[in-house]
Amino acid sequence: HALTQHFAGKLADNGLIEEVTEKQVYSNADGRFLPDRYIEGTCPNCGYERARGDQCENCTKQLDPTALIEPRSAISGSTDLEVRETKHLYLKQRSLRGQLQDWIDSKTDWPILTTSIAKKWLNDGDGLQDRGITRDLDWGIPVRKGTEPWPGMEDKVFYVWFDAPIEYIASAKEWSDARGAPDADWERWWRTDKGADDVRYVQFMGKDNVPFHTLSFPATIIGSGEPWKLVDYIKSFNYLNYDGGQFSTSQGRGIFMDQALEILPADYWRWWLLSHAPETSDSEFTWENFQASVNKDLADVLGNFISRVTKFCRSKFGEEVPAGGDWGEDEQALIARLSEGLVRFEAQMEAIEVRKAASELRALWVLGNEYLQSAAPWAVFKDDPEKAAAQIRLALNLIRVYAVLSAPFIPEATARMLSAMNTLDTEWPTDMAAALTALAPGHAFEVPDVLFAKITDDQREEWQARFAGTRA
Repeated sequence: HALTQHFAGKLADNGLIEEVTEKQVYSNADGRFLPDRYIEGTCPNCGYERARGDQCENCTKQLDPTALIEPRSAISGSTDLEVRETKHLYLKQRSLRGQLQDWIDSKTDWPILTTSIAKKWLNDGDGLQDRGITRDLDWGIPVRKGTEPWPGMEDKVFYVWFDAPIEYIASAKEWSDARGAPDADWERWWRTDKGADDVRYVQFMGKDNVPFHTLSFPATIIGSGEPWKLVDYIKSFNYLNYDGGQFSTSQGRGIFMDQALEILPADYWRWWLLSHAPETSDSEFTWENFQASVNKDLADVLGNFISRVTKFCRSKFGEEVPAGGDWGEDEQALIARLSEGLVRFEAQMEAIEVRKAASELRALWVLGNEYLQSAAPWAVFKDDPEKAAAQIRLALNLIRVYAVLSAPFIPEATARMLSAMNTLDTEWPTDMAAALTALAPGHAFEVPDVLFAKITDDQREEWQARFAGTRA
């Protein structure tokens, strides 16, 4: 609360807050002013029939609730609405347009999606508009000018999109205070005059939240005149749709997190969501695609490799890394391909290209399967058990390497992989050849249970029907 009120006071001191008499929607049926998000209607810009009073999810245009066509209360559905006058505080964003434009222009590495939305709001139509930062509600952060009362605003609270981003900073102070630490501990991360210049600050969000984080929140930071850390990189995503439409809690369409975790482990969902991240365009979840991704990528590629290697080793050499034999040309070629693939994987991870990184990770898994199929240690063992031992020793070590690389995507499975390999070694395989000798001959391991059970057609059809909901 205190930090939000502090920012408001600084903005007022710098002449960037204006008191405006505006018209606001009042619901007679609900007996209250309606927050912007509690008003639904048709977007005057694109015609989307379920636009909210603050923003249209379809075209992302920021809206005034009084501009909605055929508005209704999202609480009661009542259309018995009237417009009443009320006074509110506005942040004079237009006064900061030039500074915001220069700041956005300096971010040449941002995703096109992020910069295109920011510049659209800056330049389309009448350009960047001043924004109301208070509301007539009985909950929220009370309006104060720093530590002082704000005359005429006694019954108002700050708008959520004014105070919510400030809580990114406030949460660090809360953490510091809870530890009894000095302010320097949290200011080190958030104030450039306290050492935050070396902080790499990244935000992740859906595209509907981009305007608030590229314009409104930076306007608050810049307008305060204080040396607060601005975000370095904003990773934005398009929408994830559900089987030909939108997810909808009201219509029961789509599967949500609590339901998802009831039917399958988190790693199944993590893998699909990350490997289908809507980075360049909207993505669509279908049960057919989900089933195929889990069964092919997780079960057939990664899971199958681990199962074949560990079970074969147990049957021929016991549950320990076998000794004997040396690497040949095939093993050296595999190491070279793995090293090249690792470079590509690291590049995509550093660039925060999530979908491409998942694709490169899967390609690394495929290399292991291709090697195993080509080397055929089960056949080699008949005539040259030492060569088969060298092949399996490399493959067992590759399981550990896969666990390390896969941890950001499927952490629960990778923990089980490391446990099966009886190791806590999570060193990054900078030197691939060395990494593939980390588990020495004689090192004990266990054959893990099935890491990824395949999704059957019956399961898919059951879930598809269960979460179909109704269409609008």
